Amino acid sequence: MRTGLKIFKIGGGIIDDTAQLSRFLTELAQVSGPVLLVHGGGKGASQMLTELGIEPQMVQGRRITDAPTLDIVTMFYAGKTNKQVVSLLQAAGVNALGLSGADGNAIRAVKRPVKDIDYGFVGDLPEDSINTQLLGLLLHAGITPVFCAITHDGQGQLLNTNADTIASTLARALADQYEVELHFCFEKDGVLRDIRDEASVIPQITADQYQQLKTEGVIAAGMVPKLDNAFAALEAGVARVVIENALKINEPVKTILCRS
Repeated sequence: MRTGLKIFKIGGGIIDDTAQLSRFLTELAQVSGPVLLVHGGGKGASQMLTELGIEPQMVQGRRITDAPTLDIVTMFYAGKTNKQVVSLLQAAGVNALGLSGADGNAIRAVKRPVKDIDYGFVGDLPEDSINTQLLGLLLHAGITPVFCAITHDGQGQLLNTNADTIASTLARALADQYEVELHFCFEKDGVLRDIRDEASVIPQITADQYQQLKTEGVIAAGMVPKLDNAFAALEAGVARVVIENALKINEPVKTILCRS
């Protein structure tokens, strides 16, 4: 039987609130077995850009990353945020190691080609982008890798890469070695049947049920691309995907996505 591995992705408002981030990481420290964490940057990078006189540019929720923006997001994601997360995990008794994709050649990306939009220094992840040997060594040694959203192209260029994409790609790549659970953590308790009712969490969704819920309009808007990626990860060998409240990861209320 393969060893279990839980990959958690955290972002949004939790990253922006030090007290809530500390609560989440204290909960994470109670999770048994090997764990890998991926974090986004929250709103802090945009605030820092504005303070420095650089107007943040977003298209359909994706950041346009020109050279000055790349400098700032690298400092904020790989520096301040990553080391804050690592230090809080160490305080909670977890031996964590903060990483960008460049460290140990852990995640190699390719610069997104210019089509309708020039995203600048944004990285996309090919199938062979993950250094699974390195991650296996770290996890076997009892170290919890903590990834920020900065990758590299192997030619000396850093790239800004979506944290959800990093988490999903890590899960797919490591599914050959581990029984992988991929956890997307945010402010809700799971996927809601009624967006106005916080108690309407759908406890389990199969691929067939997901298509039906989309047809009915129960799942719509921003949840669709997130769940599309989640079910693609399941098809690629990830054991299951969990959508849950970042502050309740050790509680039973959550949505579990499974192939069947």
